[in-house]
Amino acid sequence: MVNAGDKAPDFEGLDNSGKPLRLSSLKGATIVLYFYPKAMTGGCTREGIRFNELYEEFKNLGVEIIGVSTDPLDDNRRFAEKYGFKFRLVSDEDRVISRAYGVLNSETMRAERVTFIIDRDGVVKAVLRNIRPAERHADEALKIAREIASKG
Repeated sequence: MVNAGDKAPDFEGLDNSGKPLRLSSLKGATIVLYFYPKAMTGGCTREGIRFNELYEEFKNLGVEIIGVSTDPLDDNRRFAEKYGFKFRLVSDEDRVISRAYGVLNSETMRAERVTFIIDRDGVVKAVLRNIRPAERHADEALKIAREIASKG
């Protein structure tokens, strides 16, 4: 698994609008990259809604939020539309991104719930693991993003 201090693996995938998204194209921005197991499920919905509630605070810090799941593009599109997510969801159907970050559950073949906070230089500054859906880890990600932003 990718750890704090590691260079974030670059990837390209299609976002919920069908547009390609390459992580390296966001260099210069702090990134909250969160993996979630399955769109439209209770835990993933609560998680996405909380990130959406905090979206403006993240944006004011210059932080990009990207959600990644192994769901098909259409599932992510419907998920984003249903809940009005302002951030992008990336489909990892081929599981390349999940494998690169070491978050693919070998039993379910779905991404585990793990969040990576990546600085402007593409270095992972923090990893939030063993997250329960009821926990508001979006708040913890925001706290860490504030710390990164305050250091310039």
